[in-house]
Amino acid sequence: MDKIAFIGEAWGENEDKLKRPLVGSSGVALFEMMHDAGMISLSTTDRDLIRQWWFKRDPIYVALLWDRYPQFFTTNVFNLRPVRNDIETLCVPKAEDKLGLPPLRPGKYIRAEYKGELERLFSELQEVRPVISVLLGNTASWAVLRNSGISKIRGTVTHSPYGKSLPIFHPAAILRDWSLRPVTVLDLAKAKRESAYPEVRRPTRVIYTAPDLKDLEWYYETHLKDAERIAFDVETSGSQITCIGFSPSPATAIVVPFADPRGTAGSYWPDSAAEVRAWSWVIKVLLLPCDKTAQNALYDITFLWKSYGFVVKGLANDTMLLHHALQPESPKGLGYLGSVYTNEASWKLMRSRGKHGTIKRDE
Repeated sequence: MDKIAFIGEAWGENEDKLKRPLVGSSGVALFEMMHDAGMISLSTTDRDLIRQWWFKRDPIYVALLWDRYPQFFTTNVFNLRPVRNDIETLCVPKAEDKLGLPPLRPGKYIRAEYKGELERLFSELQEVRPVISVLLGNTASWAVLRNSGISKIRGTVTHSPYGKSLPIFHPAAILRDWSLRPVTVLDLAKAKRESAYPEVRRPTRVIYTAPDLKDLEWYYETHLKDAERIAFDVETSGSQITCIGFSPSPATAIVVPFADPRGTAGSYWPDSAAEVRAWSWVIKVLLLPCDKTAQNALYDITFLWKSYGFVVKGLANDTMLLHHALQPESPKGLGYLGSVYTNEASWKLMRSRGKHGTIKRDE
């Protein structure tokens, strides 16, 4: 049976006693979140073991809990207990770095003497070959993905040299900040879904980002004119719309740029006449009778009206409010919603800094 791996940071006091990972409070917190995410269903025996842990604080009870679930493999980046439980005590400043790895923390580089711990971790993953590795926190994400920015990459399924990986917050962080718990339960639910297959599956989308006027009319006739619903999103800077995107389905979208410092007088369009025609096209789409959907729609429709006098016809859904109705305790930003409800990569980390491309029509 394919396994799910949970990779932690290092031993704490309880882990050091048994020389096993995740057999203290973090392990118990993780089990309870796994239950809430539908990964497991805690039995009466499981709950008895958890109660015994809280009464006696003996890690053997958490170890017995893990033993009941052989489909899960647990390990740490470092199978040792850092001084004062501080991972930075394993680090040196950049001037003393000998491994050439990215910093674990800003200005903190792992000592060369701990290279063997990384090799041991990678050897374990190659031997176990988990269908997905759940990376608990910054250190595990750094070790496997060479990226320790957990708040930016959590919830995004990612390729790694050792198989599919999903970074999430460490249970110890959740015990310190309970507001992170709903986020992590949703991430674990994604881990369960992703454990059904070993490959990273990304949705196929065709997005047009550098249209001309002919492209706009072609897209309108081909994709928008008879659409049942259209999602739109407005990007702004000050009192100006920099671009606006429209999508009639999950498979395709078009972005209409307006502000571009490389263009004439800071405009994407070659002259004022072309820009006026582009704005007319936007108005035509906004007035289509089909249902419209937006993220934080109140901001977008207010901005369109107050700054430009544009009306949005048929506003039906606001994804931010819909998510809030489902998960009122969790974040509501678009980046977070994307990490929960889609299989996209973390697009905040994929932004291209090069020149815009040319449109290619799917005809």
